[in-house]
Amino acid sequence: MNSASRKTLLVGDNPFHGISHLSQERARNRTGNADSVTEKADVVLTAIKNGADGFMFSVSDVTLPILKNMRERNEVEQVELYAIVPYAYEYVRIATQKGTPGLAKRVAKQIAMSGNVGAVLSGLSAVVQMNPRSLLKTYLTYEVSRIKSSAGRKAKLTSLLLHEVITDMGLALNFDWLFKSYISYLSERDIVPGFNTRNFPYLVRKFKEWNLDLEETVIATQFNKAGFQMNPSREECEKTLSSLSSPIVVAISVLAAGYFKPPQAADYLAGLENLKGVAVGVSTTKQAHDTFALFQERLKNNHARQR
Repeated sequence: MNSASRKTLLVGDNPFHGISHLSQERARNRTGNADSVTEKADVVLTAIKNGADGFMFSVSDVTLPILKNMRERNEVEQVELYAIVPYAYEYVRIATQKGTPGLAKRVAKQIAMSGNVGAVLSGLSAVVQMNPRSLLKTYLTYEVSRIKSSAGRKAKLTSLLLHEVITDMGLALNFDWLFKSYISYLSERDIVPGFNTRNFPYLVRKFKEWNLDLEETVIATQFNKAGFQMNPSREECEKTLSSLSSPIVVAISVLAAGYFKPPQAADYLAGLENLKGVAVGVSTTKQAHDTFALFQERLKNNHARQR
């Protein structure tokens, strides 16, 4: 266990999408806080200049232009990218409006129009053979190409994380092939395979059951003093975290959707053993400056004092 390890600080993207897990009203209010792509890029870069290491984001039409903007300003290469796929909210919206066949056609069309010949040919082969593993690889190839197209080939795509909707469904259905194929595909491309989950202790148990090496992954999951969205309980999540042999967990929802102020959140997180990093969403450059300067002091500098 390593309670004093240097924490990675990441800018979260929920405010850019207008997402709040507490109320729709708060989400609507968030949307207008950083309207233009340039303003959103300014928020991320301000956080980087004040202690953040990278950007954790869902791959979407909202976030990809931010990456492109930072690339055009020659500043994206200093940012570690932790991308989450798929952008589940968008796919659910399309499926609701057009049904599952409509969603499948939409994704297939996007892959075909991406210009990625390898993904197109792989996708055709997967459909013909009805091979879910090949379909997964085709989809991941497509998403990685979207990120690289926006951020540039020199950008640091540190980790690609599977969205919690897919991760937790895969766990529930005992789809060990999904996790093994996902890890294999990304590891071969020097991208750390990641998993976003609201069932952290259960994921750890299943990985051990399937003989998968947790140390080669990144896990993004909820950690906050209120136990908000921590399943089955805050105590069980903290116990599982401390039992890991190395820091692989990035804490999300650390402010409990605004229930806590950054100082309260930082003090709680500083006391956790085995935490790899923290992701915090901010809406304005002032928030980015103040929040990440604070987390830099409480988490990173705290590590330096303990050495």
